[in-house]
Amino acid sequence: MSARARLQGAFREAMASVAAPVSVVTSMTGGLPHGATVSAFASLSMDPPMVLVSLDRRSGLLAVIRESGSFGVNVLGATQSSLALAFARTGGTAKFDGVSWQVDSGLPRLPGAPGWVACDVARLVEGGDHVVVLGDVVVAETTAGEPLTYHGRAFGTHAILEAAS
Repeated sequence: MSARARLQGAFREAMASVAAPVSVVTSMTGGLPHGATVSAFASLSMDPPMVLVSLDRRSGLLAVIRESGSFGVNVLGATQSSLALAFARTGGTAKFDGVSWQVDSGLPRLPGAPGWVACDVARLVEGGDHVVVLGDVVVAETTAGEPLTYHGRAFGTHAILEAAS
């Protein structure tokens, strides 16, 4: 095994030990919804409000976002792992078959997701085999619900620790 392959394997294991939020990033083109599950999503700036998502450079969704200039982030809740799995597979618009969704700010929104952020693309940044999409937030909404997280190659949720007395 090459040194590069060993490093990639070690890096993959290290990243599996990091808990990450699970989100479905969506966009529209030609009146059709597109989406993909991502765990590389984060807040970037409060002033102005910005987020970032990372997409594989071969992603069909990335091509749609480049064309449309906007994207939505559905931050999934603990009861939505089936949605995360559905949007993690390949399949273009077929991922929306049998899935409830609505248009919000011109973007596909998944009802029941505790977090929703609609963005205009601010910039695309090349990064290895991925592209980091920087978004200017135009809408942000939350509802009650425990978050869906991904850690150790498994879905879970956040548990609040009791405060020390």
